[in-house]
Amino acid sequence: MKTVLTVDDSRTMRDMLMMALKDAGYNVIQAEDGVHGLETLKAHGADVVITDINMPRMDGFGFIEGMRADPEYRGTPVLVLTTESDAAKKQRARDAGATGWIVKPFDPVKLVDAVRRVAA
Repeated sequence: MKTVLTVDDSRTMRDMLMMALKDAGYNVIQAEDGVHGLETLKAHGADVVITDINMPRMDGFGFIEGMRADPEYRGTPVLVLTTESDAAKKQRARDAGATGWIVKPFDPVKLVDAVRRVAA
């Protein structure tokens, strides 16, 4: 079973991700911001990461950069899930090492499809 780490400061969003991914057969671990995300990743590992951009303590860009700095997670797919649709932010996320971009509110079926694609 593949493990997905979700990093989002919104409990509601974490709960929605948990339901969509668990129903699709994924093991889900959660973090509340980028700092917690890096700690959780080191402790548990993940096959795919879904992260928000706007979070306290450390935003999604910092989280992705921190994750990519660790050789173990250089190749781990990262999907950015955010309300942002700004082209400059998308480019910055890609430059940091993001694999894909999903705009909130998300469609659970499309989200699971995206996770399946990058996890393959």
